Amino acid sequence: MPNSPHGGVTMKERMGYRKVSSTKLLIPLAASLLSILCACATVQGPRSFDSVRYLRGEYAERLGADGAASLPVPFEIDDAIRAASDGRISPAASERRRTEQTLDFVFGYLDLQYALGPTRTAKQTFTDREGNCLSFVNLFVGLAREYRLNPFYVEVKDYQRWNYSEGTVVSHGHIVAGLRVDGKLETYDFLPYKPKSYRDFNPIDDLKAAAHYFNNLGAEALLRGDLEGARGLTRIALRLAPGFDKAANNLGVALLRLGDEEEALAVLEEALEQDPANVPLLNNVARAYQQLGRHDDAEAVLARLESVNQANPFFYIYRGERALAESNPQLALEYMRKAFRQDSELPEVHVGLVKVYLALGEREKALHHLERALRLDATHEEARKYAALLLGPPEAQ
Repeated sequence: MPNSPHGGVTMKERMGYRKVSSTKLLIPLAASLLSILCACATVQGPRSFDSVRYLRGEYAERLGADGAASLPVPFEIDDAIRAASDGRISPAASERRRTEQTLDFVFGYLDLQYALGPTRTAKQTFTDREGNCLSFVNLFVGLAREYRLNPFYVEVKDYQRWNYSEGTVVSHGHIVAGLRVDGKLETYDFLPYKPKSYRDFNPIDDLKAAAHYFNNLGAEALLRGDLEGARGLTRIALRLAPGFDKAANNLGVALLRLGDEEEALAVLEEALEQDPANVPLLNNVARAYQQLGRHDDAEAVLARLESVNQANPFFYIYRGERALAESNPQLALEYMRKAFRQDSELPEVHVGLVKVYLALGEREKALHHLERALRLDATHEEARKYAALLLGPPEAQ
């Protein structure tokens, strides 16, 4: 972890964690109120419903007692967290005050650092003092429940993270925390590097949130080349939440890279039936057809993919990456410029432009976008890799 470029500014100040009141959450929340309350509701007495024990029971039901025994509950806290928060969060305070004290504890007292990976449990986030969005939500949810608040996990459906490599697309979701305070529904977003304008929220229960956690770990395993680990973790995610498209997508990628194209295609096509316009699934189904030598089928799927109207900049980023892999930097530049027009404040957009301009031999333009990427997210792994490549000792350049 590099030295923080933010000086003495607290994590809460520099991240500007976003509190959003959203009436759009009310409809899906009402539809799934019973399942959420089962995981989050406070019962009589000073302690909250034991959601950790409840989730462990759900693990055992879906994975078997032996398979579930070693799995962490992402939001479980321990005595070290309780001791650190004792006296800083008042159990007797109002809901609003307890919420403010919990946020102040996490982002003021702990001064957490943002790090894209790995995804951490609440306990790991506390110990390491860093984490990504889901890591922060895990700690916030576990700590808030300890102080008789009723937080839950919320999927943001119109913001996705995709990573294109080796001809396949790895997908991640984005999770924020939801909490009803004084009868008003609010969300808390811990993504640091851009203002948020999400429109499509979906409250989820603890089981689906755990599936997101294991899928994140599986995606991270894929990106570092641990294919067996990725296969195991994404299978867990899919068994916890059957029909979870991101877990099915990443399991399919792991199977493809392990050479099991037939099983990969079966997993991907089953998921695609539920979501025919899913961009990562379409890309990876086409890749599976290509590896199986079914080139006409692959071309048909790619035609479907091109016809999908995608406003998400990651769509254009991975299309640009694909064009680069096919030695077509001019086409890649067109795609990356489209991504830039969609969202110029994503570090991934600027990293994509770095790659394209390097392929075109335009080093100064590559350096410009590298600087932009690092300003937006100084921890971005790929940006730091290119910084080492381009900004090393003069004799190495």
